[in-house]
Amino acid sequence: MNVAICADVGSTYTKVAVVDLDGAGLVTTAAVPTTVGSDVLRGLDAAVAAATDGLPVGDAPWYVCSSAGGGLRLAVVGYEQLVTAQAGRRVGLSAGANVVHVAAGRLGAADLAALRAARPDVLLLVGGTDGGDVETLTHNATRLARARWRVPVVLAGNAQVRDDLVSMLTSARVPVTAAENVLPQIGALAPAGARAAIREVFLRHVIGGKRLSWGPRFPRLVRAATPDAVLTGVELLADTLGGDLAVVDVGGATTDVYSVLTPDERESGPGREVAGSLWRARTVEGDLGVRWSAPGVVRAAVEERLLDGADAEMLAAARRRADDPAYLPVGGAERATDARLAALAATVALRRHARGAATGERAGRDLRDVRLLVGSGGVLRHAAPADAAAVLAGVLADYAGGWPLPRAARPVVDVDYVLAAAGLLGAEQPVAARALMDRLREG
Repeated sequence: MNVAICADVGSTYTKVAVVDLDGAGLVTTAAVPTTVGSDVLRGLDAAVAAATDGLPVGDAPWYVCSSAGGGLRLAVVGYEQLVTAQAGRRVGLSAGANVVHVAAGRLGAADLAALRAARPDVLLLVGGTDGGDVETLTHNATRLARARWRVPVVLAGNAQVRDDLVSMLTSARVPVTAAENVLPQIGALAPAGARAAIREVFLRHVIGGKRLSWGPRFPRLVRAATPDAVLTGVELLADTLGGDLAVVDVGGATTDVYSVLTPDERESGPGREVAGSLWRARTVEGDLGVRWSAPGVVRAAVEERLLDGADAEMLAAARRRADDPAYLPVGGAERATDARLAALAATVALRRHARGAATGERAGRDLRDVRLLVGSGGVLRHAAPADAAAVLAGVLADYAGGWPLPRAARPVVDVDYVLAAAGLLGAEQPVAARALMDRLREG
């Protein structure tokens, strides 16, 4: 049997998909609670055993991504808040990171203290277009070297001083990886090099450093941060679709939104973004989730006038879920509450994404040509089909949201959780990855 085992080790659940590598699509799936409290390999091995029970998989290859232990925490330091720092933030999000800190200008003592307090796993150091300002980037690299900074650094600023700064940081024992400038010229965002470097650093330093497993096997298995794998899957889906699409992934702690837009005349002209346009983007709403962050959903919904501030029953339900993140709804009323929380989280997250509040784009993201809206996350996968469909229908009917709605989007739910699997397989097994995306696209 020619199959691959694709696994996502999440903070709450470990999901496994067995995929036919000859392009026949999905064979089977399984999910078990992630064993973060002991060794994540226990949960991973249990999920694989459940998914492959009775199947002649032999020595099938494993493709694993992970967001366990908080995923990838990234800090960004740039030259100007609205230019290179903003560009770095967008690139970090596209690389699957949770951007926990953004600073701009010359680092001082207080800035360095704030940077340390954010506890990043990786620091993305940017600044200056190629041939532009070198003083700020040089100052910040020197400051890190003198401060005995030991968190891995991805240096993706002005190419004119890149080699010299890498040498200086290396001499000061700062772990550093060089990448192409994220903003080589004003308005030209170049994320690929930094995104690849962040992925490399995540695999080399972060996974092992989180002590999720006691041996070397788990770090060897992991190929990407989960959001990075999902975005790769979203990009592949957009390529097979041949048009714009959006994905809203409602989780227990965050709600992530991905969108892939087709570059057009918006890319140039007087109204273009000085920090560049990222046509394949991801945003993370850390206050929107249906378990740990459920009270944040209620607060945000009240601010957005989606919910009455006097709705004490909904707030109490949200607090119960935050106090017990492992809670599973029992009965129709509790399942309806979960669906309502998911609908509010998805609606607010799409509003922020489209308005540009989450991406930092002044004109927002134009989602009018989105042809496919994909819903993801356990709350949607495990909901009754009608309830999951109602969540996405509500997003597409958000006429009071202050953003132009998709004109002809078809909603589907990633019931089998194949976006991450496709992202993991895309480079090495494109036939199998495309078969998964065809399955999702067709609903």
